[in-house]
Amino acid sequence: MPRKGMKTLNWFSPKHSSASDMNSPSTSPFSSPSRFAFSPSRPSFSEAVIDRTIEMAEQMITKWDPDTTTFAKVTSLFYENRKEAKDFIKYVNNLHKAMHFHASENSRSDKLVRAQSLMQIAMKRLQKEFYQILSINRALLDPESISTVSSRTSISTRSSTSEFNIEDDDIDNRVAIAGESISEVEDISNVVMADLRLIAECMISSGYTKECLQIYKVIRKSIIDEGIYRLGVEKLSSSQVHKMDWEVMDLKINDWLNAVNVAMKTLFDGERILCDHVFASSDAIRESCFTEISKDGAMILFSFPEIVAKNSKKSPEKVFRMLDMYTSIVEHWTEIETTFSFDSESAIRSQAMTSLVKLGESIRMALAEFETALQKESSKTTVAGGGIHPLTIDAMNYIILLADYSYVLSDILGESPPPAKSSLPESYFGMADSDESPAPVISLRFAWLILILLCKLDGKAKHYKDASLAYLFLANNLRYIVVKVRSSNLKYLLGENWISKQEGKIKKFASNYEQLGWSHVIQSLPREPNSSISPQQVKEIFKRFNSSFEQVHQKQSLYVVPNSKLRDCLKVSIARKILPMYREFYNIHRDTIAKERHSSHVIKYSPEDLAHYLSDLFFGPIESGSSSSVESSPSRTIPSQLQ
Repeated sequence: MPRKGMKTLNWFSPKHSSASDMNSPSTSPFSSPSRFAFSPSRPSFSEAVIDRTIEMAEQMITKWDPDTTTFAKVTSLFYENRKEAKDFIKYVNNLHKAMHFHASENSRSDKLVRAQSLMQIAMKRLQKEFYQILSINRALLDPESISTVSSRTSISTRSSTSEFNIEDDDIDNRVAIAGESISEVEDISNVVMADLRLIAECMISSGYTKECLQIYKVIRKSIIDEGIYRLGVEKLSSSQVHKMDWEVMDLKINDWLNAVNVAMKTLFDGERILCDHVFASSDAIRESCFTEISKDGAMILFSFPEIVAKNSKKSPEKVFRMLDMYTSIVEHWTEIETTFSFDSESAIRSQAMTSLVKLGESIRMALAEFETALQKESSKTTVAGGGIHPLTIDAMNYIILLADYSYVLSDILGESPPPAKSSLPESYFGMADSDESPAPVISLRFAWLILILLCKLDGKAKHYKDASLAYLFLANNLRYIVVKVRSSNLKYLLGENWISKQEGKIKKFASNYEQLGWSHVIQSLPREPNSSISPQQVKEIFKRFNSSFEQVHQKQSLYVVPNSKLRDCLKVSIARKILPMYREFYNIHRDTIAKERHSSHVIKYSPEDLAHYLSDLFFGPIESGSSSSVESSPSRTIPSQLQ
């Protein structure tokens, strides 16, 4: 009688059919003609071989029956004696084939019942061995180790039961060869994997697939589920995400980003390699097994971005975390498709794609909100000295960080319509865009965002009462923008043509500043400083110059130019317009004025004095300190003016 809990091979049981049914050619499952003639007095050669096969199998199987001896109950066959373990597998396989042959010759034989009983004992033993190997060797079979020492292409997929007899040294030879080039731990891992495959193939070929898979799935699924949990990924509901503080959510997103990398490179990959190796004899079994052990963990992993994208509170600064998750899925997409390639795993691939789509929608929405906030920014506060406006600093830092994601943004914004060309003044836009050679959508989008910023700066310049200071403000802020573009990915997105056009505008702003700010000083000096001018006229010219210069210098000593290159260019340009004319006039008329009383009140400045005063310009007031150096690192925060 079969033992409790063991599978019964019904087609070998004499109770399966009546004697008349079994003898009927139309109903017997083994109705093919016998290949051997039976003699009532002497067994055929094949029967003798079968009897010997059953006898040898019985000796080995009963020795390791866990219900008969304490030794067999507490001892592992594969750990006690691997040579005997391979013999055990060989006898079981031979027994199974003998049963099939004997059933075709005499399906009612008592020997067949006996063989079936032995097979059930053997399967119980192998179930125990399979469970022990999987349980005890969790460390050796961890996905990271497996993915390191193995690959699906390097693992042999030849079935060990393809021949009637198992080659005794097949496993040991493969392990020995592998051991020449890998570490001792990896060598042991290969031995363990080989043993699992040997047992699995034996159980599957003997009709015990369900029992084998049940053990494997329970143990290996727990490893994946535990691995996902240890990586910090948990199943969250929409309400949980919606109520969660952003600081907490940010930490969870960071855990998820690390988890995806580990999961795809080691956890799922290692499990797929192990599953492919252990169940190499059947594609269908490999598929169903890996799908069942990996599906829950993979769905939890890849559903997280969708839940965050759909339910977290929206704000422009959170777009970077969405971009991080989007980038991570894109970068691992090939691995996702390769690892979860089975048809039964289409739900996993679909979930990853759904998260990608939802993240894209959330990112587009956040960028639209940033653009709207930038357009609506309406502060009227001016920056002292015409320096860099906080809006310029914060908005450019934000845009620069977006440019770091230009690759995925090209994909996300690929279907978004570009800004209408009628709304893009060429003097500001500066992009080489035409119907024959259209600019990339991502480049147009960044040019549009900067254009909005430039328009806002134009509006803010109008709040300065001094027109020269307004132009200096524009020159400062545009210089800041160009420097940031040149030192970031924006350089490649906007191109040299855009940069050249903006630098031309900076020169124009600077020229307008000089003309409006220093024209009175320049005009106070004669264009032809000849010696025929009367002393009184010379005095008037010096006094007029002194007054104009002091007035302008006093006012503009509060002005600031943070960029050293622009600052030096302005000072050199102003000096070239004033110093040569003043020096010539000074050299011609200095002696004339020096003879008179109070000459020091007339000639207050030597050319060297003027050069010194000019060199001190554009650093701003002393108390402003760091205002002359505006260099800030990009920050993933939205400008306060835009909130």
